[in-house]
Amino acid sequence: MLAALDPDRYTVIPVGITRDGAFVLEDNDPAKFALNASALPVVADNGTRVRWPESAASRELTVVDASGVRSLGTVDLIFPILHGPFGEDGTIQGMLDLLGLPYVGSGVLASALGMDKHFAKTVFQQAALPVAPWRTLTADDWAQAPGTAYAALEHLGLPAFVKPARAGSSVGVSRVSTPEQLAEAMTVGLAEDNKVLIESGLIGRELEIAVLQGRPGEPTRASVAGEVVVTGRDFYDFAAKYLDAPGVDLVCPALLSDEELAEVQQLAIRAFEAIGGAGLARVDFFLTQAGWVINEINTMPGFTSISMFPSCWLASGYTYPELVGELIAVAIAHARHGS
Repeated sequence: MLAALDPDRYTVIPVGITRDGAFVLEDNDPAKFALNASALPVVADNGTRVRWPESAASRELTVVDASGVRSLGTVDLIFPILHGPFGEDGTIQGMLDLLGLPYVGSGVLASALGMDKHFAKTVFQQAALPVAPWRTLTADDWAQAPGTAYAALEHLGLPAFVKPARAGSSVGVSRVSTPEQLAEAMTVGLAEDNKVLIESGLIGRELEIAVLQGRPGEPTRASVAGEVVVTGRDFYDFAAKYLDAPGVDLVCPALLSDEELAEVQQLAIRAFEAIGGAGLARVDFFLTQAGWVINEINTMPGFTSISMFPSCWLASGYTYPELVGELIAVAIAHARHGS
């Protein structure tokens, strides 16, 4: 995104978050954060501290460094390019709401719903949207009554997937092909969250739709579909999503009939609106013999050069810089509109 933002149009203040949760002023250098399979980028503590406004009466960011306190300027918009807990679960969105700082993407409720697979599926069910059968279990359930998990697995059938309820990027997800694999899958999932889903494995094509909110008074838009073709891995995991690991091909646009594409686009928009989404989302589907099934919704999808969200919009007519610019323009328009 740093590379895509036109420096003649935007002044970017790159704020990094260290592993300990410190907000630091980062270099405005896209190459510093390039994805590298052998060494993923890390925000180091460089000693600076970015300070947020003291009240909603100001949008000025300041930084404390060795030279003292200095202003970083007045901020028009925050782009919270974050995954996982504290990033796309409504936490930082709530902080920004308290400060009166407008931002790209969904608010507290939609972010929290999108992050929690159990509640997202519950909302989708209430909105008459198709979801895969599942059972949610807590760490206490597994510790006190592990038979419940095995009974759920037997009911849901094999293969099944065990997923942390609130983790992103397929972290902690396991494919279970035999009952003997369940214990290890539960251990892996519960290492990421104290609540996991056991979900029926679906047979079908895996397709994804990118969604963009319209400006005030304009409709939500859906992209062409992209397809995840898994050839040499159990599923579309973290390594395939971010490290370009082999065994997965991303095909965009996917080969669908006009009727199939129109139907899945409407389902994606309905899912986005069901959680009260804003800005952007990626909605993941399976196309089974029985029809479309929603897998999940991601309210701050991956934005790397190999990610499906930008790929779908590139295939729909946007360039990468135009897509980033559109997200910024839509967020600013809604902030000014008070929506």
